[in-house]
Amino acid sequence: MEGGLLRSSSIFPYFMLVALEAGGFFRALLLLLLCPVIACLGHEMRLRIMVVVCFCGLRKEKFKLGRTVLPKFFLEDVGMEGFEILRRSQRKVCVSAMPTVMVEGFLREYLEAEVAVGRELKVFGGYYTGLMEKDELLLGREEAREADVIGFGGYPNSVHHPLFSHCKEVYLVSEKDKRKWSVLPRTEYPKPLIFHDGRIAFRPTPISTLCMFLWMPLAFLLAIARAAVFIFLPYIFSVPLLGFMGMHSRVITSPRSHQAARRQLYISNHRTLLDPLYISAVLGHHVTATTYSVSRISEMLSPVRTVRLTRNREQDKGLMKKLLHEGALVVCPEGTTCREPYLIRFSPLFAEVSEDVVPVALESRVSMFYGTSTSKLKFLDPLCFLMNPFPRYAVEFMEKVATGWIGGNKCSSCEIANHLQGEIGKRLGFECTSFTRRDKYLMLASNDGSL
Repeated sequence: MEGGLLRSSSIFPYFMLVALEAGGFFRALLLLLLCPVIACLGHEMRLRIMVVVCFCGLRKEKFKLGRTVLPKFFLEDVGMEGFEILRRSQRKVCVSAMPTVMVEGFLREYLEAEVAVGRELKVFGGYYTGLMEKDELLLGREEAREADVIGFGGYPNSVHHPLFSHCKEVYLVSEKDKRKWSVLPRTEYPKPLIFHDGRIAFRPTPISTLCMFLWMPLAFLLAIARAAVFIFLPYIFSVPLLGFMGMHSRVITSPRSHQAARRQLYISNHRTLLDPLYISAVLGHHVTATTYSVSRISEMLSPVRTVRLTRNREQDKGLMKKLLHEGALVVCPEGTTCREPYLIRFSPLFAEVSEDVVPVALESRVSMFYGTSTSKLKFLDPLCFLMNPFPRYAVEFMEKVATGWIGGNKCSSCEIANHLQGEIGKRLGFECTSFTRRDKYLMLASNDGSL
């Protein structure tokens, strides 16, 4: 896989992701400190050291990074030229030197490989020991069943691979050739990457990881300062001050006077927990935001009022009507965040609460840490977003829409929800999906998303 499919043959970034996301910052720091030593060793010894550092002591049942975090980074490193060769194959058998738990989810779910061959890790008492099974035992499990088998790999590492002895033809690509490869476009992904998890938003090479560790002390202090500005200063002062502190915001279309009414219902796509704050800042007055699973700490520190929904349709409808009668209300019909350019299915409940709504299209970008997660440490979401050097937000207020009509024709609440999902998607260039909040959490966290 890393020799003939990925543009970079370095597997260090993927082990660093395991260390950071599953093992914690101290384990990642140890791996980074060992990097100069690892670079001087042979391929097999480098691999064994990284496996020990990253996996030793991790609980087997809890390890889900191969399905929830790593596929994004693998896909971003796939070369278009290598993928074209893979796509022409009828039966795909992908081999990697990395542990199977790291690559199997990506190879099977996103590249549609029938067989994924990797290194197996030893387990004791439900925990990884950091040791690997002997390579020879694994290679004997997969034999060529087709008459005409073609092998494709990297030169020189794949030349003597035992599986290539079953191949009628073998094609090898050098590192020099791979440097000319182009990135696989998102539109060419065999399966769309809609949901992924983890905090790290960049490819953690040794240099970029070192920069992250050097930045973190300042980032923590900067995040606290930014949060204090959000909480304690009025918007007329906080917005320019936050811009001076590196938080870039862009208002594409400002709300008109009739859109900024005190008892107006606003609906928006959901990017981070800070969505209501940016809408409130553009409006110039506080709003109330409905939530599903915001942590108690986030609720206490939020500059705007947050109210939990119960997931009971009638109770939530009555609660939202009451809140709207008290003042401006922001609702995110998706019910959860989505990092990629996709929109999750809109819940139609908002259309039964008010006769009209103002749709708001939001876009956010980060360079170092994601401000969303499905972990139990959701109270860290705002902090992680604020720790980015230059987090960006774009806000666009759209025209007010009557909730019972589309183009002069009466419509149901479901129809208006689908219509507004499509309109916001067009403004942002996002693709609409039928996935729900429950689908996301079942895929990434194996639960329904309640705290």
